[in-house]
Amino acid sequence: MYENLLANVPTDLWIGGTWRKASDGARLDVIDPATENTIASVASATVDDAKAAVDAASAAMPGWAEKKPRERGEILRKAFELIMRDAERLAKLITIENGKALSDSRGEVAYAAEFFRWNAEEAVRNLGSTSRAPSSGARILVQHKPAGVAVLVTPWNFPAAMATRKIGPALAAGCTVVLKPASDTPLTMLALMPILEEAGVPAGCVNVIPSRSSGKVVSAMLHDPRVRVVSFTGSTEVGRKLLHEAADNVVKPAMELGGNAPFIVFDDADIDAAIEGAMIAKMRNMGEACTAANRFYVHEKIHDEFAKRLTAKMGSLKMGNGLDDGVALGPLVNKEGLDKVIELVEDAVGKGAKVLTGGTAPGGKGYFYPATVLANVPDNAKMLNEEIFGPVASLQTFKSDDEVIHRANDTEYGLVAYLYTKDMSRGLRVSERLDFGMIGLNRGLVSDPAAPFGGMKQSGIGREGAHEGLMEFLETQYISVTW
Repeated sequence: MYENLLANVPTDLWIGGTWRKASDGARLDVIDPATENTIASVASATVDDAKAAVDAASAAMPGWAEKKPRERGEILRKAFELIMRDAERLAKLITIENGKALSDSRGEVAYAAEFFRWNAEEAVRNLGSTSRAPSSGARILVQHKPAGVAVLVTPWNFPAAMATRKIGPALAAGCTVVLKPASDTPLTMLALMPILEEAGVPAGCVNVIPSRSSGKVVSAMLHDPRVRVVSFTGSTEVGRKLLHEAADNVVKPAMELGGNAPFIVFDDADIDAAIEGAMIAKMRNMGEACTAANRFYVHEKIHDEFAKRLTAKMGSLKMGNGLDDGVALGPLVNKEGLDKVIELVEDAVGKGAKVLTGGTAPGGKGYFYPATVLANVPDNAKMLNEEIFGPVASLQTFKSDDEVIHRANDTEYGLVAYLYTKDMSRGLRVSERLDFGMIGLNRGLVSDPAAPFGGMKQSGIGREGAHEGLMEFLETQYISVTW
């Protein structure tokens, strides 16, 4: 079905502008989650390969940093155009290795490309300042310099966008990078490398090293004194470990970690709009997103009507191979992900939750799980405290604003929260009391290259996107001078 597409996808390591085998010859299999078939064998980097990638990035760093900002920006703009030229091919590749519906993959490619267009404009906005010290009278010159070689570690759920969200600002800032993509989905990033080369990115500026030995490979790079930034998107558990590793060499961390997003529907909400937002917040990427709505709090006055409409919408989604026409719900990415969703649903139902639709894996080939709505989910259900990372909506009721704010905040995570109300005053007042880095107020989608994406508490450190994303790859330098 897709052999021709895969035939042209590189499967070796991209280091210093050339394709290389792993130093020990090791390879890792890539599985199609819809069929469980092996679709490719990709080189699996060793510690020696990681060191070679840092060598290449370090050698390329001076030349890239010295380029005029406009030159860097034009290359990023060209990359945006070339990705959009190849959008359909890349979208199908994402679906093949990740499983998501083709419509989702098309949206991801456009989103991924936009990070290059946005950062093409940010490259020329690395602005400093000049002022006079009030007491000494000396001039204070402030500028922002490229931080150095950056190690980027990306997850499988958005194999294109999570990488371009890091590569774009790093290149705009004048940094070079080594990217370690997720082992489940390495093909998309490898396919992007010839595009970046065509756009004019010099050899060594972007290096890609898939690896099954992720811990050893990343650790080796973080202990290389030439590496000055680590940008990671993934679970809070792994993020904590990387922060410990980064501390040894005081490597600058940017961490986008886990979430446990509440979705609050007040009694005055536009229910149609809330349902539309819920479908986006819950089902974008099949729920396999750190921004996915995890806990639905619906006011008791409108709960039954909301549950009825959400059940109808979720139950109508067509499940199947993401490449097939009309499919809105593909498989989960791997067996571990499917097993976790099954476990969380069984736990909730065993403790008293009511299944309104879905709730049972179909069996057979592929890691499929149907869109599921659970009502009366008890407070002790594990899915209220863990990321579901699947197409499951858990519903509870609430009575007052104070009550739902307390319950929404009662988590170690603080990435994103969603709320629906027709009263904008109430919406803003509640938003300010929610301990989350991002709020979707009457919106089910918050991600935007022009917005600072990131969380509070144990959902991360730093921001991606907007101007803040560029600053993660810059160091502030102050020069004191008198003239």
